[in-house]
Amino acid sequence: MDNQKNVLKIGLPKGSLQEATFKFLEKAGFTFSINARSYFPSVDDDELQGLLIRAQEIAKYVEDGVFDIGLTGKDWVLETDADVVEVADLLYAKQTLRPINWVLAVPNQSPIQKVDDLEGKVIATEVVNLTKNYLDQHKVKAAVEFSWGATEVKTPLLVDAIVEATETGSSLRANNLRVVDTLLTSTTRLIANKKSWEDPWKKEKIENLVALLKGAIRATSLVGLKMNAPSDQLDDIVKILPSMKNPTISPLHGNSWVAVEIIVEEKQVRELIPNLKKSGVRDIIEYPLNKVIR
Repeated sequence: MDNQKNVLKIGLPKGSLQEATFKFLEKAGFTFSINARSYFPSVDDDELQGLLIRAQEIAKYVEDGVFDIGLTGKDWVLETDADVVEVADLLYAKQTLRPINWVLAVPNQSPIQKVDDLEGKVIATEVVNLTKNYLDQHKVKAAVEFSWGATEVKTPLLVDAIVEATETGSSLRANNLRVVDTLLTSTTRLIANKKSWEDPWKKEKIENLVALLKGAIRATSLVGLKMNAPSDQLDDIVKILPSMKNPTISPLHGNSWVAVEIIVEEKQVRELIPNLKKSGVRDIIEYPLNKVIR
């Protein structure tokens, strides 16, 4: 067998998505090491070969077969009109597990209140094609300029409106901008080259990688809880336990106590633990999760 065939080439997003992507890949079991002077990170899997490149360019390179797979936003797949296989929707962004929204925004004092008010106006954005398609859908004629960055500061002096990506809305508020409309809600996608997806070895490798990545992302908001509970109060204690499935219960030596283990949303723990203590539960241990595979 040709060993060279058993290498999966992956396009990795350089820039805002880089840190989150590498964090989840590591939690999934794939550690990429980056040299500050190189765009070719090393990885502890001989069957993977990565290249750091701007997320905006990844979809087209996947379509062309330069990469077998890539991690990029749905927005850039649409913006570049790339013909690729969307293997998985991975809900993570540069700061949070929220999706990215591409929004039409204007200064707070602007008279523009709706898309129709853009007729004859000038819009700055990095997603020129998405914006033009949006205007076409609403039968509005406006000039769309490509923005190389710092888009939020261009209105009202340079343009009338902008179309910009926002994760939390903090940057828009800081620049005294308000949202007129949302053009697209985008999440990170794992995409594949069509021919690579038809290759049995590559498809299996991709599917395994996706399962581990999804498990790592899913585990981010979950924790495990172990505790000891008195047997005679177990029925009442179980009623207040949220969990992915039924709790795991194991008898302890002596029959008067049992060990209980559950997986819960981390945000529930702050209210759950005090209630458990009131119900007689003792020796509560909270631990983080690396992956949750369903």
